[in-house]
Amino acid sequence: MPQTIVIAGSASLRERAEYWKAFWEAKDYQVLDYPKAIARDNFLRDYPEVHRNFFLQIEQTEVFFVMNEDKNGQTGYIGAETFAELTFALAQNLLHDRKIEILLLKMPSAGVQSHEEIKLWLELKWIKLAEFN
Repeated sequence: MPQTIVIAGSASLRERAEYWKAFWEAKDYQVLDYPKAIARDNFLRDYPEVHRNFFLQIEQTEVFFVMNEDKNGQTGYIGAETFAELTFALAQNLLHDRKIEILLLKMPSAGVQSHEEIKLWLELKWIKLAEFN
């Protein structure tokens, strides 16, 4: 049975999200969820359910991958929503004794708001940078 994975990151990077989905599927992972755009005309109606379902998938996954691509002139961009999802995955491990492997694509630059927390969490080995062969 393939390992499960949830991919987090900016939904505005649709092509990169599709790339990472295909990447993990080619490695025989079952992608439970990944960033997808919500239609603007239904955004307020659909957002709560999409957001809730994403968090439910984080509760079920074995691997949580942050595709923190470069965005807005920042290396390894992590926005507020992705940081909240990352924190939720980490909380599953800390509070519920889950063993979710939490991977970041790259170290965020100092300009990224969560930079200091990411540094600390890496030092504590709560999360790690992804290594691809």
